[in-house]
Amino acid sequence: MIKTAGFRFKTIVIDPGHGGKDPGAHGDFSLEKNVALSIGKKLKKELQTELPDIKVIMTRTGDHFIELNQRSEIANKNHANLFVSIHCNSSPEDSALPRQNGAMVLVYGYHRKGEQLEAIRENASIYKEKNYRQKYTDYGSDASTNMIIWNAYMQKYRKQSILFGDLLLHEFKKTDHRHIIGLKEQGVLVLAHSAMPSVLVETGFINNPIEEKYLNSAKGQQEIVQSIIRALKRYIEKRA
Repeated sequence: MIKTAGFRFKTIVIDPGHGGKDPGAHGDFSLEKNVALSIGKKLKKELQTELPDIKVIMTRTGDHFIELNQRSEIANKNHANLFVSIHCNSSPEDSALPRQNGAMVLVYGYHRKGEQLEAIRENASIYKEKNYRQKYTDYGSDASTNMIIWNAYMQKYRKQSILFGDLLLHEFKKTDHRHIIGLKEQGVLVLAHSAMPSVLVETGFINNPIEEKYLNSAKGQQEIVQSIIRALKRYIEKRA
């Protein structure tokens, strides 16, 4: 756990995308599921070295298929402070189109807030308290008041997700000198039920030959890992 004024960062969940029967996108010689897992494992190892007080949990550590809702459920059950899903992007396979390149971060689209609101409700802190029904006898009697509370949580998590995403993209651009597509809000299912700040990191385009080599190289994966760690450190500082 890292404690700053008024904020304790205890747990991060790393989610290597796809796995098992779901290979994800592919390049000329590699699959997204394998690249994501390799980066995820290296990220966990480096986090345990550089930030040993933080608990690091992975949704998968091998070539296994994990359902999308199970991934966020792992984060919810462990009361994670941040959920980071690692993926590779892929552009349309049309030889007439230029190959895309660059990193991108996705956060959950506000237009589908109902799913995340439900996750926040299910993960509400009062439910962890002993005898909460007696202590909060009026809780739940005013649906409109409860909705205001849930919306406030959701807005906070959205803002924190964007903060981390922006910090990460800054590291990719400033330190690694990579092209940045930017941060986008989309209805990404793996983020739908996460009751905490959460991002999906598109580390690069696996069907771009140049980026595929980068994503599979020791140098490229190390740069991605270190950028995530630097962004996390800055994120924790800014949350203080």
